[in-house]
Amino acid sequence: MTTPFEASRPIVSLLRVAHGGTVVGRVGEKVVFVTGGLPGEVVSVEITQETRKFDRGRVVEVLEPAPGRVVPPCPIADQCGGCDWQHASPAVQRDLKTAVVAEQLSRLAGITWEGHVQEVAPMLGWRSRVRYAVDEEGRVGLRARRSNTVVPLPAQGCIVAAPGPDVADLTDLSRGASELQVVLAEDGTTILADDRVVRGTKVVQQRVAGKQFEVDADGFWQVHPRAAEVLTAAVLQGLDPQPGESALDLYCGVGLFASVLDGLGCDVLGIEGSRSAIAHARRNVPGARFIAGSMEVQLHSLPRRADLVVLDPPRKGAGTKVVERIVALEPRGVAYVACDPSALARDLATFSTAGYAPHSIDAFDLFPMTHHVECVAILRPMKDSVPS
Repeated sequence: MTTPFEASRPIVSLLRVAHGGTVVGRVGEKVVFVTGGLPGEVVSVEITQETRKFDRGRVVEVLEPAPGRVVPPCPIADQCGGCDWQHASPAVQRDLKTAVVAEQLSRLAGITWEGHVQEVAPMLGWRSRVRYAVDEEGRVGLRARRSNTVVPLPAQGCIVAAPGPDVADLTDLSRGASELQVVLAEDGTTILADDRVVRGTKVVQQRVAGKQFEVDADGFWQVHPRAAEVLTAAVLQGLDPQPGESALDLYCGVGLFASVLDGLGCDVLGIEGSRSAIAHARRNVPGARFIAGSMEVQLHSLPRRADLVVLDPPRKGAGTKVVERIVALEPRGVAYVACDPSALARDLATFSTAGYAPHSIDAFDLFPMTHHVECVAILRPMKDSVPS
C-alpha cells in the first residue's frame, strides 16, 4: 500500500546534466535539479527545496537506470556532500563533465568546444587535503549537500581521501574541536584542529618534477597528487616560454608556475593576495619577483608589456578589470588555469571582446567522483588563434 509520503514523490525523466553535480528534469512545468541521477534515467524523486523558479530534489529510487550506473563504493555517498558522481562509472563521469564544460563555453562564451575531459589517475584515495567537520557528539564527518548537517564517516573513512589517519585517530584528535584539516605532504601528515596544529608542522613541503616547494599546511596547494605536474605541463606546452621573455604569474600562490617559467630563463613577476604565500614564493623561487596584494588593487603594479601571462584565479574567475588589464599588456600568449568552467567561460567572453581567443582548451579530471573539473585555456591574439 502506498503511503501519502511515497505518493508525494514525483516520477521524473532525467534529461541532461547541469553544472554543479545535478541532472535536470521537470515536474509539470517546473524544472527540478536532481542529485543522484544520470541523464536518460526515470527516477522517483524527493523534493528537498522549492523555489519560485525551480525545485531541488534527490533520487530515492531508480526505476529505469541508464548505462554506466554503478553501485557507489562509499556507503554514505547519497548523504555526504563531498562527492557527486559515485553512482556513475569513471568513463560516464568524464562524459558528464565534458558535457558541462562544452555547455558552459557555448552558452556563456559562444565557443564550440569538441574536447573531452582527460582521465588523471587515481580515482580514489587522491585527495591530499581534507576538511572534516565534527558534530555535537564528537563524531568526525563531512557536511551533507547544501547543509550544515554533519554526516559521520563510515568505518573505512573517506574513500577519496589519500591514505592517512583512520576514523578512530581522527576522532581522538578532534576532541574539543569543531573542524579538522588533514594535509598529506611530501614530508608527512599535518593535522589541524580549528586551525591549531595537533600533529605535524605548520609549513609543509611539496615536490613537483624534482622541485621542492614550501607551503602553509592550511594554505593553497592542488589537492590531487598529480595536479601540479599535469597543469604545469599543459601551461608550458601551450605557452612554449623562451629564455629572456617577460612573464607574469597572476594569483601565483607559492610560486608553482613562476618556478617553471623562471627555470626556463623567463623574467618573472608574481602577484598573490596572501602575504604568507608570497613569503613562501620568494623562498621557493628566489630568481623571480613577487608582490603581495589584491589583484584588482595591484593592477597598477603590472609592467607596460609582457610576453606571457599565467592566470590562475580563484573559483569566481578573474573578472573584467583584470582581463582588460592583461590584454593591454599585449602578451603573445595567456594560459588561463580555471577550476570553474562557468567563470572560465565568462572571462573568455571578455577576452574575446578585447581581441584574444582560445587557441586550445584542455580539461582534466583532477577531482574524481565530484562535479569539479580543471581546465587550461591557451589564449592568443585573434589573428593567431584557431580554437580547438
